Amino acid sequence: MNTALKISAFAAALAATFGTAYGVGQGIGPVVADDPPKHQEEHTRPAPRPGQGDGHAGHDTPPAGGLQISEGGYTLDLATPRVTAGQRTDLRFTVRDADGRAVTSYRREHDKELHLIVASRDLLTYRHLHPTRAADGTWSIPVDLPRAGGYRVFADFTPARQGAKNLTLGADLAASGPFRPKELPAPSGTSETNGYEVELAGALHPGKASELKLKVSRDGRPVTDLQPYLGAYGHLVALRSGDLAYLHVHPNGEPGDGTTRPGPDLSFTATAPSAGSYRLFLDFRHDGEVHTAAFTVRAGSGGAAPATPEGHTDDGHGH
Repeated sequence: MNTALKISAFAAALAATFGTAYGVGQGIGPVVADDPPKHQEEHTRPAPRPGQGDGHAGHDTPPAGGLQISEGGYTLDLATPRVTAGQRTDLRFTVRDADGRAVTSYRREHDKELHLIVASRDLLTYRHLHPTRAADGTWSIPVDLPRAGGYRVFADFTPARQGAKNLTLGADLAASGPFRPKELPAPSGTSETNGYEVELAGALHPGKASELKLKVSRDGRPVTDLQPYLGAYGHLVALRSGDLAYLHVHPNGEPGDGTTRPGPDLSFTATAPSAGSYRLFLDFRHDGEVHTAAFTVRAGSGGAAPATPEGHTDDGHGH
């Protein structure tokens, strides 16, 4: 799916994110601090091997996604720019072409036509959703954002038109209510969610492709029977802190027979467009449920992420 760090690999707005996903259907919840999340499916696509950089290295590094509301003749028309924190609201939007007409035909990738990411500006609330499209081209999905403040909405899709490329468009969303800003969690190589512990190894490098490895454990034992999720055993989304640029992340390897994950680690290739802090969100499925682990990493600082517990973040997932 042209999404894994675009939601398949795109980056934009919020504070730091990588991911890839496309689809129609049901939505997935957010990442919430004291209530570890459960999610729904996302997207992934084959990745180049570390060192090769998938053709994007140095000055060829692909631009971050999601920073623009319009690109390539398409515009994200967000009909619900404001919601109330803590209240369930239908989020509605339309993708329009250069003539202002609603797009009603999409290329289906990784079982989805469009992937929707909603992230708070402080990168502490994250949700990967799969909205439903009506015949007139209007997309909708119920959302319940836990905290007031600014959010960024990312739509990752590929129009069905011949020659159309994958796009990640972004728009601002406001949640009203009492607002208390929070700091971005310190960098950490460990994240806990719903009884699972996820370890991160590797580092992000500006303008250079690098490998990130993640290992999922439960009760001190490695989990070796993860289930495929949106065509892969894990889905990684990365957002840049400060502007929420959406990055492109590629999964390495294939699900194989779809029953057993080969090897002890989940492997991804990612390229940071610049030095700075990023927020990584890993979605994985086990025992029929999708969970999300979140990490803060810094690109350009040199060295792997420290292996210290991250603590709670606003990473909640609701269906």
